[in-house]
Amino acid sequence: MRGVYVLGIGQTIFGKHDHLTVNDLGAAAALAAVKDAEISPKELQAAYCGTCYSPLTPVQSILIRLGVDRIPMYTVENACASGSSAVHLLFQEIALGAREVGMALGVESLSTFNRKFGKGLIAIEGDLQGQLALSMPAFFAKLCNRLMEKRGATIADICYPSVKNHKAGMTNPYSQYKTEVSVEKIMASPMIADPITVLQCCPQSDGAAAVILCSEDYYKRHNKKGHRAPVRVAGSVISVSGVEDASYDPLAMQVVIKGARDACEMAGVEAQKDIHVVELHDAFSGEELAAYEMLGLCKPGEGIALARSRAVELGGRCPVNPSGGLLSMGHPLGASGVRVVNDVARQLWGEAGANQVEGARVGLAQMLGGVLTGIESPVVAGIQILTK
Repeated sequence: MRGVYVLGIGQTIFGKHDHLTVNDLGAAAALAAVKDAEISPKELQAAYCGTCYSPLTPVQSILIRLGVDRIPMYTVENACASGSSAVHLLFQEIALGAREVGMALGVESLSTFNRKFGKGLIAIEGDLQGQLALSMPAFFAKLCNRLMEKRGATIADICYPSVKNHKAGMTNPYSQYKTEVSVEKIMASPMIADPITVLQCCPQSDGAAAVILCSEDYYKRHNKKGHRAPVRVAGSVISVSGVEDASYDPLAMQVVIKGARDACEMAGVEAQKDIHVVELHDAFSGEELAAYEMLGLCKPGEGIALARSRAVELGGRCPVNPSGGLLSMGHPLGASGVRVVNDVARQLWGEAGANQVEGARVGLAQMLGGVLTGIESPVVAGIQILTK
């Protein structure tokens, strides 16, 4: 397989953009990525777009605004891992020699969707557990309670990622929330599913992100930013649950554990020793705590100790979500999987400003999608390892 490199990135500010369509948001991110790469959009040879609730053929409608047509374009839906899946499919095309350069795009306008179909996501046909109220907040409330029962976590531990990530979001120009929160403020916010309160949940968001990937030869010919160290997508995995996961332990989801292990093996790195920065799916505060162990950042059973050591914040051994994460950045579903890749690339380039992880050379980007029920709804994890 050939080396795959990040040539350019772009995104919109995440938040409520009632006046902007999917096409508006996607075109803004795509144009920003093309400008960052300093190439003509006509250079693109393929495009993938991750989205969950967009109108039909969004990638074609978006890229025609940049004058891009008559190339293969695909729309990808894989729940919250839709953007990760778009990146993975483009990565494969370039790594296997089918393309030299292309764009992975992620976009979502939940404001538009809600205006058309009403607020809230509902259980799909056949999703019996979802219809019986095992919603995402309920599932992650179970995870939080398991953390307290099996790992000795306190409410302060459960709230810690939200406190940490809201603080990081204060200095991120792209984030939806720019307000610090305390444990007391978090627990005083409305209860959603005990012990999860509103301020332990990511917001509903609109936005888009885009990344341009290319082969090593193309990178050498077209990279005009000599101050940037070459950043390579060294590992990319889409991991999907199996029937054996029907009654899985939420603290040990094999779809995440195996996905991270496979991505690290592909990249030739060890998670606990080699990874310097992580951007992951923190739709709920306690979810991040559980992910430390599943991604291999520490040994099983040591996630709470890792959090208490402050190793996962700026200045620590392996900062997690220095962007502010979903909790502060916001979560336009299809866009987030591309956004986490972009944020890791930005860290490895040394361009994260006040949120920079000093000396970062290896980063992990992760998204998790489909956790709505136990048996009927599958789980998808998208994981990319970037190195310089």
